[in-house]
Amino acid sequence: MRENGGMTTLPPALAIGPHTVQPPVVLAPMAGITNAPFRTLCREFSQGKGLYVSEMITTRALVERNEKTMQLIHFDATEKPRSIQLYGVDPATVGKAVRMIVEEDRADHIDLNFGCPVPKVTRKGGGSALPYKRNLLRAILKEAVAGAGDIPVTMKMRKGIDDDHLTYLDAGRIAVEEGVTAIALHGRTTAQHYGGTADWEAIARLKEHVPEIPVLGNGDIWCAEDALRMVRETGCDGVVVGRGCLGRPWLFNDLVAAFEGRPQDMFAPSLREVAAVMLRHATLLGEWIGDEARGVIDFRKHVAWYLKGFSVGSEMRGKLAVISSLAELDAHLSELDLDQPWPEGADGPRGRTSGNNRVVLPDGWLKDPYDCAGVSEEAELDTSGG
Repeated sequence: MRENGGMTTLPPALAIGPHTVQPPVVLAPMAGITNAPFRTLCREFSQGKGLYVSEMITTRALVERNEKTMQLIHFDATEKPRSIQLYGVDPATVGKAVRMIVEEDRADHIDLNFGCPVPKVTRKGGGSALPYKRNLLRAILKEAVAGAGDIPVTMKMRKGIDDDHLTYLDAGRIAVEEGVTAIALHGRTTAQHYGGTADWEAIARLKEHVPEIPVLGNGDIWCAEDALRMVRETGCDGVVVGRGCLGRPWLFNDLVAAFEGRPQDMFAPSLREVAAVMLRHATLLGEWIGDEARGVIDFRKHVAWYLKGFSVGSEMRGKLAVISSLAELDAHLSELDLDQPWPEGADGPRGRTSGNNRVVLPDGWLKDPYDCAGVSEEAELDTSGG
């Protein structure tokens, strides 16, 4: 943000290939969260501004046309640009998946995930462990960019495996050399998982290291002011928001208002307004899945995030944890004191917060940062993160 004679002006638009993202705000892919219903809610609050990425899709499942995977890559007609995040460990399979997307006109933007810190992935050499193998990373990026043609390819990554094995600067340079359009950096290592504090200085260093392409910052954006501060402090070209929007799809309203210099349009919903969003979210999930009960059951994981900070007794929280119909959800919510205002301090961390984990890697993984051996197809599991 820039101050000009006391007036706040828009930051430069974020260019992702031919797509202009203004304001430069991106919804991070999260497994089981950023499906079509949740993206719909976020886009409604932002009036369509920003970029909303699908759940992470494994390239092997896509190439094999797994039924669940094919549903996940379906976009609403109003979603433009259509953005898919892919995760893969084999260059050939990644290339096939990208070509499939292009040939069947299934997306307008492809993001590659190199940020997942989950042990069952890293122990096989995938996720955030993979960029340590520089030549393998290069081969995957080369195949993806070649297969994508005119569709822009971006990537999301972490700082590295741990503080002694940082990879983000090398990975950034490789990305530039292989034609990647933009990079998003989560300012944590694999060892940190989601604990501790994100290192925004690393985002600034990456921006300085790869001035040729946009760099997006990710990590510890819990409210709109956090996003503005990240841009001011790091010089990054945009922000990627993940856990900060859990139970807070209206955060995208606030982000747009903040970047456009309209702080008066921030949304601080009462519990009544939150309850209305909860019902709409659960309804959309049921319609998307094709079964109301399954949609409501899927919605259960969102309940605690939506209600964080509000006065809701443990007995009621227990009831909401086992809902199985929209009528049941509506009835329980109506029993609450819906006139409660937005609680102070409700914008803190949500979702996974574990940290200081021992990183599990394949035997001998750290001996040679260039040798590509040791990555198996078992590393490509249906999980996500970053």
